[in-house]
Amino acid sequence: MGKGSGYGKVILFGEHFVVHGNPGIVSAIDSTTDAEVKKAAKGITVRDERKTAKGYSEEKRLQQLESIQNMLRAMGVDPKIALDIWIGGSLPGFSGLGASAASSVAIARAIAHELNMKISEEKINAVAYEAEKAYAGNPSGIDNTAATYGGLMWFKKNMSGGQDLVERLSIEEPVEIVIGSTGKVANTKAMVEGVAERKNRDPQKYNKVFQRAEELCYEGRAALEFFSLKKVGELMNENHRLLQEIEVSSKELDLLVDAAKKEGAYGAKLTGGGGGGCMFALTPGKELQAKVASAFKTAGFEYLMTRIGIET
Repeated sequence: MGKGSGYGKVILFGEHFVVHGNPGIVSAIDSTTDAEVKKAAKGITVRDERKTAKGYSEEKRLQQLESIQNMLRAMGVDPKIALDIWIGGSLPGFSGLGASAASSVAIARAIAHELNMKISEEKINAVAYEAEKAYAGNPSGIDNTAATYGGLMWFKKNMSGGQDLVERLSIEEPVEIVIGSTGKVANTKAMVEGVAERKNRDPQKYNKVFQRAEELCYEGRAALEFFSLKKVGELMNENHRLLQEIEVSSKELDLLVDAAKKEGAYGAKLTGGGGGGCMFALTPGKELQAKVASAFKTAGFEYLMTRIGIET
């Protein structure tokens, strides 16, 4: 039986903007999707036992099957191969946490293990990128990179199709965060396409927002390197306002962001494609983390207590 894992992630700065060539900062979290694969007699079956938002598995089912076909082609495996695939792990299937990328990396590793294929980490990342096209249409590559390598990273997409720029970043110590789920399954592909359409219609407005988003990313990198967490939180808040401007937030995401800040979170913002899915709050220390998590629970939202900046 082949086994594999992939990391979940949150984007500290730059989601949506990275699709268009802006830099972004992403951190893996200490939650993973795990996969097991074994050869079967007929067809491809997927048993998904992850904790998910209501309707997540059903909404993503066709995309998941398409992603596996993309994966097999990229690995040079006969797409008619028969496989039994199990998916589980500690990372919930909530939109915005890189769950699809984490599962793609986990499945690719498990397939390679089961078929005795020697595949580099770089190749696994490339395979997961092809798989992500089924979910995101035009993925930036940031999710699958975080899912493959883990850690804290600076990411910049090569818009000419060459090698993406990926730099390892480090901070003094891991920092507690709380992820809040709206319970709504987001359509990443539709959100990415919507931003592109609006940017084409109103380039003057969007170019200004994109420029500020790029500046924020550099400021965020400096704040992280100096471990100035209050500053990181302030910049996260501004990043969320920019995401509201490009119309990818939602009333539920804004409610969770406001609730977190009210409880003392250093900063809060949506993560991922938006339009539902998840946000996260920067909550250094277990006491603050528990306080924000309790507020989410009281408001009726699911949450995940985890950390960013873990070394992998």
